Amino acid sequence: MLDKKFSPERQSAFAARFEAQKIAFGPVVFQCVRYAWKRGMLQTLADAGGAGLTIADMAATGKWTEYALKVVLETCLSSGVVYLSAGSYVLDKAGYCVLTDSITQVNLDFNHDVCYEGLFKLDESLDNEKPLGLSALGNWPTLYQGLSQLPEPAKTSWFAFDHHYSDTSFPSILPDVFATAPRKLMDIGANTGKFSCAALAYNPAVEMHLVDLPRQLSVAEENLKSAGVHERAHFHSIDLLDNDAALPAGMDMIWMSQFLSCFSEPAIASILQRAAKALAPNGQLLIMDTFWDRQRYDIAAFCLINTSPYFTAMASGNSKIYESGDYVRLAEAAGLQLITTRDDIGYCHSLLRFARVEK
Repeated sequence: MLDKKFSPERQSAFAARFEAQKIAFGPVVFQCVRYAWKRGMLQTLADAGGAGLTIADMAATGKWTEYALKVVLETCLSSGVVYLSAGSYVLDKAGYCVLTDSITQVNLDFNHDVCYEGLFKLDESLDNEKPLGLSALGNWPTLYQGLSQLPEPAKTSWFAFDHHYSDTSFPSILPDVFATAPRKLMDIGANTGKFSCAALAYNPAVEMHLVDLPRQLSVAEENLKSAGVHERAHFHSIDLLDNDAALPAGMDMIWMSQFLSCFSEPAIASILQRAAKALAPNGQLLIMDTFWDRQRYDIAAFCLINTSPYFTAMASGNSKIYESGDYVRLAEAAGLQLITTRDDIGYCHSLLRFARVEK
C-alpha cells in the first residue's frame, strides 16, 4: 500500500492550526489573488521592482480605489503573494509565479472559469455520484456531451488546461507509439484530434481510427482536414458508456491519453475489455495518463489530486485522477498484461504499455 504525507514531519499544533485556517479561507484568497492578477495589480508591483509601491502610489494611477487596493493586497499579503517593506507593497515569489508561470495561470483560469460555481454542489455530487455542479455551465448529462458548446470563458480555459498538460507529452511519446511499427492505430477519446494529427504527420504509412462522441469527432475531422492528413483517418462515433458498443477490431495499437480518468471504475473495466478484443494478434495498448502516485514532486501530486473534485462536480460525477495501480488491476482483469511503464513524460504523465494475454 502506498505511503504518502504532504505535511512536514515535525509540524507543531500551532502551525497545523494555521494551515487549517488557510483551508478555511482558501476561496477568499483564490478570488483576491486572481483579481490582483487579472486587474493588473501584480504587474504594476512587478514593474516597480524591489522598491515597491504604497497604496497611495497605486491609487494615484486611477486604476483602482484605495479601498479595493487595501482589501485585495492585504489578502495577497496574508498568502505570501506580496510583502510589505517600509509601508510599500512588493511582489513576493508566489506573486511572481502567479504573474509569469503558465501552469499556475492555466490552473487559476480552469478553477475559476470551469469549476468554481459548480463546486458549490460538490457535496450533492459526491452523495449522488452525478455532476450536479455542471448546471452552472449548461444542461448536459456530463460535461463531455457539451464540451464543444461550453460558454466562454469556460471553453477556452478547459481546452487550455487539457492541452497544456498533454501537448508537452505528445512529441516525446511518438517513438513509443511506433516502436512496434503499427499500421492500424486507434485513438480512443480523440477529442480535438491533436494526437491523431501528430501521429499521422509522424508516420506517413499509419492508418488512424478516431473514436469519440459525435461533436468531438466533428471538431477532430475539421482539424485533420486543416492539417492535410484527413485521407488516412477513419471516424467512429461511439458512446463508450454503452457497454454493448464494440470497438473496431484488428488494431495493431490502441492509444488512450487522459481518457480513462473521465470514467468510473466499472466503465473503465468495460472499456478495457472491449479494447482487448479490438487488438490484433500481437497488438498492444498504450495508456498515457496523470497518475498522482507516480509523480516525482509533491507539487504535481497536489495539483492532480485536487483535480478529482472537478470530475465529481462538473465532468461525470464518478471519475477522478487515479493511482496507476487502479488501471493495472482493471487491465489485468480485462486480459491485458503490463509490459513496461515510463514516467516523467512532459509535466506529469506516465505511459503504461499493455499486451493481450493470449490463451
